[in-house]
Amino acid sequence: MPTCRPNSRIARAFDAIVAFTGMILILGLLWPSTVHATQEASFEPPEQTRALAARIAGDGQRTRIILDITGDISPGVYVLPEPNRLILDLPGLSFEPMGDAAIEGRGLISAFRYGPFAPGRGRIVADLADYVIIDEVLMLAALDDQPARLVLDLVRSDQAGFTAEVERTRESFLASIEAPKENRLDIARESSLPIVVIDPGHGGIDSGAVSRSGVLEKDVVLRFARDFAADLRATGLFEVYMTRDDDVFIPLAGRVRFAQNHQADLFISVHADSLVRHRDMRGATVYTLSDRASDEIAQQLVDNERQSEMLAGMDVTETATNEVADILIDLTRRETTRFSLSFAEALVGEMSTATRMVNNPHRSAGFRVLKAPEVPSVLLELGFLSNEDDVRLLTDTAWRERTVAALSTAVGRFFEQRVAQAP
Repeated sequence: MPTCRPNSRIARAFDAIVAFTGMILILGLLWPSTVHATQEASFEPPEQTRALAARIAGDGQRTRIILDITGDISPGVYVLPEPNRLILDLPGLSFEPMGDAAIEGRGLISAFRYGPFAPGRGRIVADLADYVIIDEVLMLAALDDQPARLVLDLVRSDQAGFTAEVERTRESFLASIEAPKENRLDIARESSLPIVVIDPGHGGIDSGAVSRSGVLEKDVVLRFARDFAADLRATGLFEVYMTRDDDVFIPLAGRVRFAQNHQADLFISVHADSLVRHRDMRGATVYTLSDRASDEIAQQLVDNERQSEMLAGMDVTETATNEVADILIDLTRRETTRFSLSFAEALVGEMSTATRMVNNPHRSAGFRVLKAPEVPSVLLELGFLSNEDDVRLLTDTAWRERTVAALSTAVGRFFEQRVAQAP
């Protein structure tokens, strides 16, 4: 029986229709993925707004702050009393292009400082020369060759007007500094290793002490803390956290909460302060907590701690630690104090072999950063930026390596002793 063959022209047309239909189906399946992939490939996160320059104009009756920026921002503006200050919170703003450019006070503003306040957030703090009210805050769009600008006008007022302005802006200010609430009891320890929290002092808008040659305390202590943390981690014997690992401001209360939330077994706050009236004083000091300062120098450093909070635009009356009268807390604090003293003694002994120490190197004062009742804590002054000999040491790599090694040895011996004394 002969084979039946379809007409070749019909067969070719049929094949073409099938192929075209298949291509349409394939494109239909691939189309959403193709569009999505294109969108993914072309997406770029928006660039952070940058501050290009700042200046102050006006006189003792009306003063204007002008900030040149690369884009829009939504500032928070507040005033604080005692001392009287103007605060500009600037979410999404980086001051990096401005570097360390100094802005001189003028008119109603006696001093002006700026810097990072939190990740992705800048802050300006202006000390006020008189009572003021905030007259106007404007965002001006870029025009021709002029950048976008934030303009703020202050006008002179009286005490009653300033007090009313403080109250008007207080609620939004407190909301701006409110830290996320964490329940420390809900945080499970993932390791049986001792937990050490290292706290590099200052940061961000709070530079801390500054040497005559321009060395900043916040930079010195961060570099030291990073090396110290790396040295401890390398032993494999400790779980180590840092309250900050970059140039960001953290309030004192936030540093204490960090140690508590991480269930720290030891908290070490690292500083390199300045003593303008005692430039001949040099060497390291170890401080533990006490209700009353052990000496004039210790009290001056406590005052510096409070001053740093104010310079960064914190309302220290709102962030003061609340002391709770509770028998259990008091007993915990006593046990913690015993451990803090034990570590301080070990630390003085080890560091004395590595660096110069002040006379009577173990001292005490009421540092707020040491007030977690359940965490053994010390504040370590590495040296004084007011003394040029100390500045040379604090910026020397060999000194830092030697001192870090001594500090790590002290930490190891402290926990060995605790294990030996455990019931």
